Amino acid sequence: MKKYVFILVIIFSIPVFATESRFDSLLNAGVHQIYSLKFKDAEKTFGVVAKDYPRHPAGKFFDAMIWWWKIMLDFDNEEYDEIFTDKLENVIEMCDNILDKDPKNVDAIFFKGGSLGFRGRLYSVRQSWFNAALDGKDALPLVFKAYELDPKNKDIQLGFGIYNYYASVIPQKFPFVKPFMVFFPPGNREKGLAQLEDAALNGRYASIEATFILLNLIVNFEDDIRPAEKHAARLVKEFPDNPAFQRYYGKFWVKMGNYEKASEIFRTILQKCENKKTGFNNWVKREALYYLGMDRKNADDFKAARHYLLECENLSKKMEEDKESQSGFLVNTTLFLAEMDFDEGKLKEAEQRFKAVLDYDEYKESYKTANEYLQKIKKSKRS
Repeated sequence: MKKYVFILVIIFSIPVFATESRFDSLLNAGVHQIYSLKFKDAEKTFGVVAKDYPRHPAGKFFDAMIWWWKIMLDFDNEEYDEIFTDKLENVIEMCDNILDKDPKNVDAIFFKGGSLGFRGRLYSVRQSWFNAALDGKDALPLVFKAYELDPKNKDIQLGFGIYNYYASVIPQKFPFVKPFMVFFPPGNREKGLAQLEDAALNGRYASIEATFILLNLIVNFEDDIRPAEKHAARLVKEFPDNPAFQRYYGKFWVKMGNYEKASEIFRTILQKCENKKTGFNNWVKREALYYLGMDRKNADDFKAARHYLLECENLSKKMEEDKESQSGFLVNTTLFLAEMDFDEGKLKEAEQRFKAVLDYDEYKESYKTANEYLQKIKKSKRS
């Protein structure tokens, strides 16, 4: 949940930059390198932008985005947080200096808003709600100001779309964020989706980000998720080695109930994890193992299901050994393995696992299920 809650503050709206073709070419190449996870290449590209266009904030802003995607690959890892926020502070300071001399400088307005938005997004991921709200409060007026200055810029629709959607949907699904909404005007879910679609189809620089956010929102929050397929397919085709895009394509098919297609994707992901491709880390591997195990369990192939789920359980324990809370992956894999133990008559192993579930954080109805099975085991011992 923390990945999505209160991302009211994201503004990835990119302005219409200088018309110089080399400048545009460098930016497009660098952005593509970021989404392709070619971070060293992207650093070189945006280093050139910063050197050759020292009075434009684009080079510094996109250099910060490299670090954002490093964070995106594993939200549990906080080692890049300070680097990322320091880089955004540099962009904000540069934009403020530009705006002191030229208050209507569109580029400075956009990049300051974008920097505040992404810093707020990180705060929301870290559950620092007050700081996220403050950045959102400062960022939102910049979106409106940018629109006034350049209403034909389709990339602006991304900022509006994100705000309208989250401001409408998040308070309904997660009531505890409602107190923070006093900072913001009301949103509009339908309008937000339309604005994001517009940015995804017609955005000049923000098209990929808009597409990914649309995919994210539809899969996680919408009842009809069928529109997500075209967005996922587009991203995977253009960026086949981006694990975030592949994961969401797999999750789309899981939610559609098509485990055959989902498994094809997650097997590919697992292979890339084994080959240690950039970004295909334990965080990604655990999810692939989980869904592959679920697929085999649903197909009554319990031998293969146990193989994948045992790996997922062991990996989850390793990843969470120093954490106070447990993930849904650990809870569910332990529960499913316990159910298979019970069905196979391994009552001692099943009992141990069901008791372990009760020691973990509750996930959905995990406690209820574990207690029901423990009662069955207790009755079987008496008979």
